[in-house]
Formats: sequence, C-alpha cells, structure tokens
Amino acid sequence: MRISIRGGYFSGPPELDAYCTQMSAVIVHASGVHRSYFAGEYQPEGNQLPACWSTDTERPALQVPVATRQSGRCIDCTQNIRGSAIGGTGRACRFFQLLAIAFEHDLNTVHRLQVPSASIFGKSNSNMSLEAYSRFLAKHGTPSATVVTKIYFDTTSNMPRLCFAPSRALRTEELDVVREVVTRPSTLNTITFEVVDHTQSPFPVSKGFEIKETYHG
Repeated sequence: MRISIRGGYFSGPPELDAYCTQMSAVIVHASGVHRSYFAGEYQPEGNQLPACWSTDTERPALQVPVATRQSGRCIDCTQNIRGSAIGGTGRACRFFQLLAIAFEHDLNTVHRLQVPSASIFGKSNSNMSLEAYSRFLAKHGTPSATVVTKIYFDTTSNMPRLCFAPSRALRTEELDVVREVVTRPSTLNTITFEVVDHTQSPFPVSKGFEIKETYHG
C-alpha cells in the first residue's frame, strides 16, 4: 500500500494513527532517483499523469510520448532550471525516490513510500535526509534492511520534509523475515516506477460494442 505524506502526516495503511508524524520501519529496498514533470499544478492525491519523466535522471524514459517530451536530455531541459516550478521556487521537474518499507511490528507487509526531492538532498542542522542517512549507514557498514529506521517530519520545515535516523538493530529472527521479504518479486514491484494511464480501457473495442466506462483495474 502507498503511504502518503500530504499535509505533513503519514497516512494510507490502516496501521497508521490519525495525524501520524513518525514511523518505525525497515527500509527493505530502494529505487534509484527518478524525475517527473507535471504540466500545470501537480495534484498529489489525484490521478494526474506526468507529461515527462525519467528513470535515470539523464534522459526521458522511452515511454514518454514525443508530444510531451520536454527535452532530449534532462540537463538541457528548461523544466530543470531553478525557478521553473509554478510559483517560481524550485524546479518544475522534480526528483523523487521510492522506498519499500515494512513497519517494525509487521515485517511481512511491504508498503511504498515516495520520498520527494527536499527529503532526499535537503540539509538540516540535526536531521538527516535520505542521502545523508544512506551515507551514514554505509560509513558504519550497515545495510538499511538490518536496522529499524525512524522516519519522521522535520518540524522546522514549511513543507513536508522527511528525516531518517537509526533506531535499533534487527534481532536474528527479524533478519530472517526481512531476508525473505527482500527476495519477493512483489517487493521489487513496490519500487518500480511505471506510468500507467488508467483512463484507457485494456479491452479492445469490438464491432457493435463500445466500452464507455473507465476501467481502474
């Protein structure tokens, strides 16, 4: 299940309390950094599809329609310029990263957490961004899947900014569970970035029969 950070609260899975601002979870897998550009104002809870996107942050994905492709290379794109976002702050084409996480009390169930740009690269006096946390774990030779991570909101930020900190090492029996979870194809699917247009029916239009309903899978 997808975890939302809208409004500065974690929501989505029923295990989360209302107005939840902190989670204890294991990061069992992580995608690379991606990019996406939305024409017009982005609606985080809507069904809006990106006009252009990249899975390697260097070039638009092959699946991006030519009509909406913003540039041949991300580095040359006007949507990559600071101030190109609506309102004049930040880039219109935004970085993000996908995490597959399992709550500390239920390591068998994996959820998707999309980490926005400011939470990946952002700087704070005492809180670690995802990039800083990854470097911290690497420095100590600790894979993220072997520790419980505290994921929480930076209360000094005027936007939803996530911070990461180690909480405790996993016990032997917990490590056994996580090792199995990491190998599941469904876990990899959790961090796989795909753009799917659910407004198009997957069924062909047959002669004398026209599908008018929207299929949402």
